[in-house]
Amino acid sequence: MVANRLNILVVEDDNFQRKMIVKMLHALNVLSVNDVDNGRSALEIIRKQSETPVDIVICDLNMPEMDGLEFLRHLGEKQYNISVIIISALDSKLVLSAGKMTRMYGAKLLGAIEKPIYLEHLKDLFLKYERFENKWFPSTESINFSLDEMKQGIRNKQFETFLQPKIDLQTSRVTGAEALARWIHPVHGVIGPHIFIPLLEKNNQIDELSFLILDKAAAACRLLHNNNCKITVSVNLSLVSLDDITLANKISKIVKAADVDPSYITLEITETAAMTGAAHALENLTRLCMNGFKLSIDDYGTGYSSLQQLTRIAFSELKIDQSFIQDSVNNEAARIVIKSSIDMARELKVQSVAEGVETQQDWDMLKDMGCNTAQGYFIAKPMNLPSFIDYCVEKKQKY
Repeated sequence: MVANRLNILVVEDDNFQRKMIVKMLHALNVLSVNDVDNGRSALEIIRKQSETPVDIVICDLNMPEMDGLEFLRHLGEKQYNISVIIISALDSKLVLSAGKMTRMYGAKLLGAIEKPIYLEHLKDLFLKYERFENKWFPSTESINFSLDEMKQGIRNKQFETFLQPKIDLQTSRVTGAEALARWIHPVHGVIGPHIFIPLLEKNNQIDELSFLILDKAAAACRLLHNNNCKITVSVNLSLVSLDDITLANKISKIVKAADVDPSYITLEITETAAMTGAAHALENLTRLCMNGFKLSIDDYGTGYSSLQQLTRIAFSELKIDQSFIQDSVNNEAARIVIKSSIDMARELKVQSVAEGVETQQDWDMLKDMGCNTAQGYFIAKPMNLPSFIDYCVEKKQKY
């Protein structure tokens, strides 16, 4: 277990509870533990420990001087590469709200749990940290790339598609893959999309990358079909691209050039993109459907007019946002939203896909609810094309 390599900071104002948590951490073989009684002191420790940075903060919410909410705000805004475990005796809905706030500020939330804290709670969250410690590409978190560097990388075709499998929950068969952009930097290695996509979108420079990723995704789809793996490949479409009335024709030409039937390419549209209601966007999406592409409404439940989008655009797939899946263990309201979304997708005769599936418990819940497809780190993390082909072959041998 990774615990003995971790540097953990406990932020808890109650002296007895703080000591109990420290004892639990030592019982889990954590060798490096610091503890303080308020957020202000915690920030001081984090600032000073540049050589041995804090890996995980275990933080109470109700504290003197600087409470947990303010501390977590500072943690997120300063973009420290630290994972967070929230602990509190407050009402469960308040704890869950604090967890959502933490994610919104950009901090990495491992979990939000109610007191009293048990050894198994911490052990489970450490296993989650171990499973996903590379998920956020920590080696590149502190690097600031300029827009020109990104554009040069695109021109040099340094960006590649990594494929994350989408699995049928009832049969466990691979039914598709989502193509995710990764920058294979000649110096810094694999760089995740959170580093480059926001800046490209902000400066209206996302289209060239989108077309490059689509081209590579279509080529990957062709190769997969040639290797007897006839699955669908999903590609994300950015909000800012939908205003270009020639977009649908450009996409069609790229896919046709790869000798791929458009029905095997799913275009994922974020709900915030779909909700704009711009005539250009709607024309593009309608033309794409006419040309045989499938459309997926991504991050379902996070926009402002979810139901309207399902009646306005001919979607064939509904992707339930991972935030609901992650909250489902301790949040009955999240489970109700998931179940309602799955039932609605069934009634609308579209496929339901759950993203962010991270545990066996997530898988079992979604399967029992009748969800069609699952995607997430519990199944497999995104991988390059050769690895994905090997993955598909291995899955077939298990049928």
